[in-house]
Amino acid sequence: MESAKTVLSRTFSVLVENKFGVLARIATLFAARGFNIDSLAVGKTEDPALSRMTIVANGDARVLEQVEKQLNKLVDVMKVTSFDAMPHLERDLALIKVKADKKSRSEIFQIVDIFRAKIVDVATDSLIVEMTGDEDKIQALETLLRPFGILEMARTGIIAMGRG
Repeated sequence: MESAKTVLSRTFSVLVENKFGVLARIATLFAARGFNIDSLAVGKTEDPALSRMTIVANGDARVLEQVEKQLNKLVDVMKVTSFDAMPHLERDLALIKVKADKKSRSEIFQIVDIFRAKIVDVATDSLIVEMTGDEDKIQALETLLRPFGILEMARTGIIAMGRG
């Protein structure tokens, strides 16, 4: 009887050349090998010639090892760092538009305050909440706001950086 494989989540920092087509090549690598990307964030670095991709992938240990090896083979990839066994920070940004009538508004403000989030837009029947934090914190806020009625939500995806 085959034992169940443990599904892990791993965050990779991928330093790539800042040029046309690099994102497409990395996405194709994942798709061609059946790897799933759970989160992907791309942005400029301190060096204008380089971009940093933060990729969160799920799979068993063998799959995640293959992901790292395949990323390292790409010509445009300068460096791949797995945050698996290294102290690091991860953050995600969420914008959550929630229904807010006069009766519920003060309760929503209290919840937002507890999470140290911000109200960034106020309309007659809704509020937009901005929240930065780790996955668990954003999920907890979303859970508490859901009974009011979440109208729309957008998230950046995880970004990460090694400590020290």
